[in-house]
Amino acid sequence: MDLIATNLQQQRSIVDQLRREASSQRLPVSQACADIVKYVTEHEQEDCLLVGFSSQKVNPFREKSSCTVL
Repeated sequence: MDLIATNLQQQRSIVDQLRREASSQRLPVSQACADIVKYVTEHEQEDCLLVGFSSQKVNPFREKSSCTVL
């Protein structure tokens, strides 16, 4: 009996989630793409992958130098 109650509760939570998703506001793909392009063009000067880093010390992806003592 406990298994049936657990399964029923899971199914109810799935139905609730689907109802929330169905009631959410949708956006046309063309508008979403236009918004993404606008955002990227407005923030391209701040993107380190496009403009690079001002110095190597600022770059968090640089190779770490290791010191080895013989």
